[in-house]
Amino acid sequence: MSATVPAMQIRLPRKAIGKLIATELKQAWREPVALLLGVLVPVVFLVIFGLAPAFQKNVPTTSTTYMTEYTPILIGLTLVLIALISMPIPIVMQRQSAYLRRLSTTPVAPGWLLVAQVLVNVLLAVLAIVLVVVGGVLFFHAHAPADIPGFILAALLATAAIFALGLIIAAVAPDPRIAGPAGAVLLYPLMFLAGLWTPRETMSPLMHTLSDYSPLGAAVQAMLTAVHGGIPSAQSLLVMAAYAVGFGFVAVRFFRWE
Repeated sequence: MSATVPAMQIRLPRKAIGKLIATELKQAWREPVALLLGVLVPVVFLVIFGLAPAFQKNVPTTSTTYMTEYTPILIGLTLVLIALISMPIPIVMQRQSAYLRRLSTTPVAPGWLLVAQVLVNVLLAVLAIVLVVVGGVLFFHAHAPADIPGFILAALLATAAIFALGLIIAAVAPDPRIAGPAGAVLLYPLMFLAGLWTPRETMSPLMHTLSDYSPLGAAVQAMLTAVHGGIPSAQSLLVMAAYAVGFGFVAVRFFRWE
């Protein structure tokens, strides 16, 4: 009998996590906010930028088009829209409706709920990233990443860092009226430091340094390096990893059931 107890203890958490993921998938299908924001908006930006003649030109002294340079920025836009706007609101609404309070009476740990939300939204992020990269290469003269493993690593760490930041909002916001504006407030400076409005090359030395040590600035730098065939720098990878670990710890530590 003693041999069967550990097996049950292993299976039960897996079943609970599976049910949570299935529930979150159904919720995402019924209310496809993340699908519309995180997937549709970046694709629309891709088309707008791709049809602009200026983005078809090469960056001076290089053979790289401006569209190629903006592909990692569009990936960053995908991540922040999903992680900071779309993902926190369902969790906050569950807290507001007392669903989380009822869930807290079960053996489900806070981390399981966060893992379920992250997995569902990561699937949407992967879909959007594939559409942006493949669409840019096929239709808008963007260059495919020359260092594919480095590009994937940089994209994964960027996803972990930005999603962990979004989980902090989801963990502590009392209602959607706070979660939504909080995500929007964070979105604009992150995208600015990523180079959406002002290219990183034209930033002042201070702003360039801030960009290097911001999660999206480090992500764009790492992905661009991989696009050009280089190995992403240890600094940019460590910056993203530090944000992922730090934000993730804060989200789990301060998670509120009600």
